[in-house]
Amino acid sequence: MSVINPEGLKARSYYNHIKSRPGTPIFPTGQVAWDENGNVVGIGDMKKQVEQVYANIDKLLAGLMVGRDAIVKTTTYVTNLDLVHEIHPVRERFFAGLELPASTLFQISALAEPELMLEIEVIIMMPH
Repeated sequence: MSVINPEGLKARSYYNHIKSRPGTPIFPTGQVAWDENGNVVGIGDMKKQVEQVYANIDKLLAGLMVGRDAIVKTTTYVTNLDLVHEIHPVRERFFAGLELPASTLFQISALAEPELMLEIEVIIMMPH
């Protein structure tokens, strides 16, 4: 297990450049703010949508019987860059006390439904 932040790369408090874990990589479906019935949670409210997305990621992890530290990379897609600041506090609470994963963020024009404001994909390393 290791985290690497090579010299010469911009330092950030909310991700690491490299998070390495031994195991088998798992590539689940990106998670959006749908509840178990497929209803959008938090229409027009980025914070509520982020909280739902991370709750859904927790359900993925539970299904795999691994913890949050197994996440080595996140990719976040947002429809409005002006709201990204609302993602960071929820992400920081989600990963509190853990080595942060590598992270990438994109702005895109739309997601699967017009009410969805973000989607987060994770790469999980399953221990051997």
